[in-house]
Amino acid sequence: MRVLMINGSPRKDGNTAMAVDEMKKIFEAEGIEVDVVDLGTAAIHGCIACGTCRKKGACVFDDPVNETAPKLAEADGVVFATPVYYASANGTLISFLDRLFYSCSCDKTMKVGASIAVARRGGLTATFDELNKYFTISGMPVASGYYWNGVHGAAKGEAAEDAEGMQMMRYLAHNMIFLMKSIALGKKQFGLPEREARVHTNFVR
Repeated sequence: MRVLMINGSPRKDGNTAMAVDEMKKIFEAEGIEVDVVDLGTAAIHGCIACGTCRKKGACVFDDPVNETAPKLAEADGVVFATPVYYASANGTLISFLDRLFYSCSCDKTMKVGASIAVARRGGLTATFDELNKYFTISGMPVASGYYWNGVHGAAKGEAAEDAEGMQMMRYLAHNMIFLMKSIALGKKQFGLPEREARVHTNFVR
């Protein structure tokens, strides 16, 4: 099994990376392969609604989005991790996810998703909710821990002092593994849920 972890923090080896690493340890200990994509300070353009991806199968901007799309297609689980800016995810990550989820036409149904927010103090739950919408619009079950998936820390390395937050990362990883394995068994025995042809209703008259 494979998990794709996307770190939207521009800070190398910062608090967000520490949260990602805490989950990664659990995944690897349980035999799960992990791909970590660090966006860092990459210049990620926002979606311009050009429709090129629908014609060519890839985004018009050839950057980490197109490089990550095959990894998303292969993953059984996906983790988004971000620092909190103004009670929101890092703008670079949002631009990346908008384009990745729109341009990657792979079937995302029943891939397990989880999001992590890292903040000095507040804005964690708003960011957590923001990121989960990518999963719920794609037929992806959302994994949880025992509280909101957040870690606190401002200065580099302070995340290690948030014992509850780091414990949450471990719980979250274990819960993701359980869900991924359970879904794999369910798909083998029952297949994917029945789906109707999509109906698109635009409320314009």
